[in-house]
Amino acid sequence: MRRFRKPTTMVEGLNPKRTDIERLAKELKSKLACGGTAKEGYILLQGDHRDQVRDSLVHMGFGENSIEVQ
Repeated sequence: MRRFRKPTTMVEGLNPKRTDIERLAKELKSKLACGGTAKEGYILLQGDHRDQVRDSLVHMGFGENSIEVQ
């Protein structure tokens, strides 16, 4: 099976005790029309969605300074 280096977007810095990361990942995947997963304290989305993720999270009520997108 071949594996290719594809771009991904990682969202970190979310407090798993205060945020339902699974629900947030589902909303982001739906809004951005991409695949992805929610793991231990971070969300990994398929594709380069850095700008859209930041805008979406700010729109959902997260502080812009608390968002770290890689």
